[in-house]
Amino acid sequence: MIDNQHKILALTGASGAPYAMRLLECMLQAGQCVDIVFSRAAHMVFAMETDLNLPARPAELRQFFIEHFAAQPDQIQVYGREDWMAPMASGSHTAGSMVVCPCTMGTLAAIAHGMSDNLIERAADVMIKENRQLILVPRETPFSAIHLENMHKLAQLGVTMLAANPGFYYQPTKIDDLVDFVVARILDQLQIEHTLIPRWGHDPEKNSE
Repeated sequence: MIDNQHKILALTGASGAPYAMRLLECMLQAGQCVDIVFSRAAHMVFAMETDLNLPARPAELRQFFIEHFAAQPDQIQVYGREDWMAPMASGSHTAGSMVVCPCTMGTLAAIAHGMSDNLIERAADVMIKENRQLILVPRETPFSAIHLENMHKLAQLGVTMLAANPGFYYQPTKIDDLVDFVVARILDQLQIEHTLIPRWGHDPEKNSE
């Protein structure tokens, strides 16, 4: 039975750690339960792009996130990338959606070709075969023909390709605004309510008159 309040968040070694942290924060604030899995490269990128010293062991990382986000203990589970006994490795798991944020081109290619060599790839493969929501957030530029072919293949299978491309129509003034733009688009796809940024055509001052 699918639980729409249950999500999977996978983090890989592409640049974009702030997107992942903000997304996790918003999901937890919305009362979602989140299963998390990190790639080895993701830990290295987090050390470069944030001031967070993330533990390597899943149990310690889970406790870190619970304390960092003041989350309920039952909201967060963290699994190792080789944990083949994790629920997400089987179609019997209950998570209704999975997001890979950020998503490397290597992970994207592996998912496109059904490699399933680690828990991230296997979980994504399960989402596709079970016809559940899978969102990939690639952070790469420029895209090669190989990248585009892999993205096209996945899009044809119903996978959402949501590139980390912030907009500027709402006149962002700080980096957090750019991060929130991308996270807002992901939350929209997950049908999680938010107020991160103004929506196109929405004028709060005009509507308050």
